[in-house]
Amino acid sequence: MTAEIDIQNAIRREVAKQGHFIYRANVGKVRMQDGRWFDTGLPSGFPDTFGFRSTDKQIFFIEVKNEKGKPRDVQVRFHDFLTKQNVIHGIARSAEDALKIVEEGLIGYGF
Repeated sequence: MTAEIDIQNAIRREVAKQGHFIYRANVGKVRMQDGRWFDTGLPSGFPDTFGFRSTDKQIFFIEVKNEKGKPRDVQVRFHDFLTKQNVIHGIARSAEDALKIVEEGLIGYGF
C-alpha cells in the first residue's frame, strides 16, 4: 500500500509542474516543550493541500488518500461546505487524480 505522504509529494510535484500553485496544509495540535499547545488554526477537516490554478486563479483543495483510505466525517462535512460554495475540490489517490480535479475544475471528485 502506498503511503499518503508519498502520494501527496507526487501530487505537489506534478501540479506545480503544470504551472499551478499548490501548498501543503499542516493541520492539528502539537504539545510544545513548555507544555503549551500549538494549533495550526485551520478548521477541522481542512484538506491536505490547497492552491490556485495559474490559468484563472481559481482556488482548489485536494484531500489525499491512498488506495484504501476513506474520508473521515469531519472531512465529509468540509466537502459539503466546499460543494455548497461551488469550490474546486476532491479526493486524489494519485497525481493523475489531482491534475484531473484541478484542470477540469471538478467539485467533489472522489467523495
